[in-house]
Amino acid sequence: MKTTFLTFVCVIALGGVACGSTPAGESFPDRVTLSSAKLLDKIRGGWAGQTIGCSYGGPTEFRFCGTMIQDYTPIPWPEGYIRQWFEEFPGLYDDVYMDLTFVEVFERLGVDAPADSLARSFADAGYVLWHANQAARYNILNGIRPPESGHWLNNPHADDIDFQIEADFAGLMSPGMPNAAAEICDRAGHIMNYGDGWYGGVYVAAMYSLAFVSDDIGFVVREALKTIPEESRYHRCMSDVIAWHERWPDDWKRTWFECEKKWSSDIGCPDGVFVPFNIDATINSAYILIGLLYGGGDFAKTLDIATRCGQDSDCNPASAAGILGTMIGYDAIPERWMRNLREVEGLNFAYTDISLDRAYRMSFGQAVEMIRRNGGTVTPESVSVVCQEPRAVRLEKSFEGHRPTERRSIQLPLPEAGEIVFDGIGAVLTGGVKCADETYVAEVTFSIDGEPVERVLLPALYRTRRHELFWRYRLPEGRHRITAEWHNPRPDATLTVRDLVVYGPERAGRKTESES
Repeated sequence: MKTTFLTFVCVIALGGVACGSTPAGESFPDRVTLSSAKLLDKIRGGWAGQTIGCSYGGPTEFRFCGTMIQDYTPIPWPEGYIRQWFEEFPGLYDDVYMDLTFVEVFERLGVDAPADSLARSFADAGYVLWHANQAARYNILNGIRPPESGHWLNNPHADDIDFQIEADFAGLMSPGMPNAAAEICDRAGHIMNYGDGWYGGVYVAAMYSLAFVSDDIGFVVREALKTIPEESRYHRCMSDVIAWHERWPDDWKRTWFECEKKWSSDIGCPDGVFVPFNIDATINSAYILIGLLYGGGDFAKTLDIATRCGQDSDCNPASAAGILGTMIGYDAIPERWMRNLREVEGLNFAYTDISLDRAYRMSFGQAVEMIRRNGGTVTPESVSVVCQEPRAVRLEKSFEGHRPTERRSIQLPLPEAGEIVFDGIGAVLTGGVKCADETYVAEVTFSIDGEPVERVLLPALYRTRRHELFWRYRLPEGRHRITAEWHNPRPDATLTVRDLVVYGPERAGRKTESES
């Protein structure tokens, strides 16, 4: 089906959603005009889709790791479901209220808000974080500012999904302008991620951005991928998914299986190495793409497939449904889903004073400002967007030259853990501090081969914890020993070393995933 651009504001409502390939030679639109009402409808559709998707996949999150959710497994959607989540487990919406943290900063400081302001706002927020977000929070609170706070040498979770699930706002405030969205992602995404972890957010934001100006899913996913360097692992994986969809257009499970064979190994996240759990951005982005392509513009089908791919199965349908919701608009989301959403649109998300109704208005104002700043025109009745042909962001690669070689269970407190010996070029120690007094902060010096390399602060308070006890990469190849000196132990505190993850060198000539 020929790509339909939104030259007229009613095209999507009348023409449906296409999922074919873009015709050869189809040029990118120079300018697209939307009524103000249609722009708002699409922004509302994006936020609504994200919230619905997160709610639908909530019960299955990380319960299906390395396996799909079979067709006979019911995924419930009862009346009052979203309100139930809001009241009983508001932490489900971490990807939404993390988005809203950044939206609030842009609302307060303007669309030029610097990375430091974005970083400080989320680091000081009252919500609990995990993985790359928590590692970045710790870094920021201890003086490591962005972009270093997200770099893989400072953040073992640099390739995790964190910014991918939080980048929706950047696309929603950049309609038809994927390069402007990428610039926002540069500021926000490097707070907590790097390399493939950053690319997940850039790609998701670009798909949101292009969903404003095209109703062809195939066009959107292909054009948005132009924002990602072709040399990257992330780009190669998404290209594979697109190609596999073309080869098996009616069998999403075959594409899922090919992804598992080729792209499911997680080398970075200390919680996902050598285990089925996978919070890596690349494989979870593949699941978003599978949902969009095989969903074919059907809202329920898109949600369901993205969820049944497993792993982070609330965040992935949230992204897929948010992108599709932007494409079709709020008013076109089927009533089955909207009944539950309307019950909570006026309620503030946990840890914020922002409701969906307020988010709609803030994102609309920010989108209008971005359109104006990027050469478009704005009247009370309509906006005219100067569309941006996507261009690739810079190439980044996390954990370059490293491959996991061992995962060893330690499960001992200090000082009983003693000397930890390994062979390799890098190591991560997982673990944590527990103390009834949550104001307690353990002070520990970690040494390698007898030389002190880092004196760390380990808060007992879970919200400000250091996600891993210690890590070092790029060590000389060979045998090393880690020791720890606890400077301020106390009887009511325990400091446990759980696991050791070891890295060896990636040898030249070793067969890689992209070559298999």
